[in-house]
Amino acid sequence: MNENQTHAAPMQECAAGQGFLPACAPLANPYVPYQPTNPEAYAPAQGFIRGTMFSGLDLPFMGMVNNQIKSETLLNRLQSLSFALTELGLYLDTHGDDKDAIELFQSYRDMYDELTAQYESQYGPLTLAQSANGKSFDWTQNPWPWDEMQKED
Repeated sequence: MNENQTHAAPMQECAAGQGFLPACAPLANPYVPYQPTNPEAYAPAQGFIRGTMFSGLDLPFMGMVNNQIKSETLLNRLQSLSFALTELGLYLDTHGDDKDAIELFQSYRDMYDELTAQYESQYGPLTLAQSANGKSFDWTQNPWPWDEMQKED
């Protein structure tokens, strides 16, 4: 064998749904944390920046922790509540009988609906679907949120 040849085994064709792992490939050990019923939850703004609503699932990458709470603008509050609803919805997929989580979900949903109405009264439709509720398509109509911020400066 000359210096350009390797000792690797030849590649094989695999049947559908099957594969192989080369001898030199690194292995990963996945870990899925167990989430008990009625876990401690962050407030929506903190959960949004941490990437999870649940402190037991808050496993910072390489020990880095994001603690920068965003400003309390209407849009940031809506984004935080939307994130909280998504997280709670995923939790309720596996813990559907957690009454505290259901109540929290309903509370956040009510706040989200209220803030959405407030946002749309000030800035117009929040989503494309909401822009066609009337007789015209008003997605591109002013004021845009950044137009309002410029007025405040």
